Amino acid sequence: MDICLQQVIDVVREAGALLDRTGGFEIHDKGSRENIVTSSDLAVQHFLTGRLAALLPGSGFLCEEEDLADTAHRDVWIIDPIDGTANYARGIENCCISVALMRDGLLSMGVVFSPWRGEIYSAEKGCGAFCNGTPVRVSDRSFSEGILFTAMSTYRKEFARTCSDIIYDIYMDCNDFRRTGSAAVELCLMAAGKAELYFEMRLMPWDYAAAGLILQEAGGAICGFDGDFPSLSQPSLVIAANNASNCERILRTVRRHLDKIPY
Repeated sequence: MDICLQQVIDVVREAGALLDRTGGFEIHDKGSRENIVTSSDLAVQHFLTGRLAALLPGSGFLCEEEDLADTAHRDVWIIDPIDGTANYARGIENCCISVALMRDGLLSMGVVFSPWRGEIYSAEKGCGAFCNGTPVRVSDRSFSEGILFTAMSTYRKEFARTCSDIIYDIYMDCNDFRRTGSAAVELCLMAAGKAELYFEMRLMPWDYAAAGLILQEAGGAICGFDGDFPSLSQPSLVIAANNASNCERILRTVRRHLDKIPY
């Protein structure tokens, strides 16, 4: 059985109705004050796993919540029910639902829906990237004109000093930097030409799988410390840019500060 991208978009759009802007949800921490989960995260994840399993019988799942890692399948859905949960919990618009389909170990589809921004980004391998059905493309700005999206390794603050040093070096050569609190939103904004550069010390596959494919299909570049696409099975350092040259330049900066990934 096969599926089309529009079917996935429709399911993800339905899941967006479970995000509650009135604050009517429970919040719990997952071992630290920085790492939280809401009842909405769980509701969205349960909805998506149920609907996507019915859409593609026999598929597996790699999801942020409840340690769901059933990946011994040809088709695996990589899901972040709410990327930017801290934003969501405070009513900040920069949060989204992220769903990617991995087939035979390679990304084939990606959908990122940010209901409060009114944006649904999508891509299928080899078919381009779209926002609300309209094609999007990365900008052609130079490194010096570029805006950097970045963060300070919120869940592993022992890496903050190294992050700071790397960010400083990039910042001195680019235009400015931003921090929205959602990796998937940021990578999609890059796909739409709103920013050009990206660095985070440690993310999980569900943070970047869908948005990484969208960025690539929009003409951008994304890689981990080894220069290949970031891992789809374990934590990864993530670098991205509007073109391969700018991506490589960030990677060289990172490697001046790190001999290897420190985790």
